[in-house]
Amino acid sequence: MKITTLIIDDEPLARQRIRNLLTDIVEIEILDECATGKKAIKAIESNKPDLIFLDIQLKDMTGFNVLEKIDNALKPIVVFITAYNEYALKAFEFFAFDYLQKPFKDDRFFTSTKKAIEQVKQRNNLKFEDKIEGLLNFVYSRNEKQNKTTKFPIKLGNKVVFIDSSEIKYIIASGYYAEIHTENKKHLLRESLNNLTEELNASKFVRIHRSTIINLDFIKELIHSNYGEIDVKMNDNNLFRISRSFKKEFLNKMGL
Repeated sequence: MKITTLIIDDEPLARQRIRNLLTDIVEIEILDECATGKKAIKAIESNKPDLIFLDIQLKDMTGFNVLEKIDNALKPIVVFITAYNEYALKAFEFFAFDYLQKPFKDDRFFTSTKKAIEQVKQRNNLKFEDKIEGLLNFVYSRNEKQNKTTKFPIKLGNKVVFIDSSEIKYIIASGYYAEIHTENKKHLLRESLNNLTEELNASKFVRIHRSTIINLDFIKELIHSNYGEIDVKMNDNNLFRISRSFKKEFLNKMGL
């Protein structure tokens, strides 16, 4: 029994690597490669593959958008390819999907593919469709929550002002307070960085140090220092060191 598959990734080298690895698996027949979500949807509808290797971050849409737009009856078994952070990976694990976190090793790829092949052979369509629907609902409900504008109340004398989170460049811990830096002002908020991390939009804000949260939209450049250390230069030329404990999550979020 040949198991048909599509490779969906916007990076040519990534597609080539997966193709090369799949040539060692005799059960797999590669039908096509897709660099965009639009092409992937058409290829799935026309080829009806058993299995797809799906990059989550395509240039024209997400891998989740691809799954949402294809008919339930056509949904293949999926091995997700992702640079997502640890929190998002827990979602894949909860809904029992296998995934390859970039950069992945060859043995991890073969383990994932073997599991996927077994899923294809033992596939229960209704159960699999329920899993897909559950994952998509989780992703979109989380995105909807994150995309809401967050207003932070700051007490100034006898009044309270509200700062839009999109105006925040970075936040620095200062004793019992958090220094919230916007383009023109610095505000003090009696709040911990742990709590602020939970409240802020995770697609825009990332913690790079126990005392620092930055807004990715205000990054100017990354500077590689000695001994593998990385500094972030913001658009106001302030430098912040990325600590080792937050380095992996930061690089994953930046797609590096």
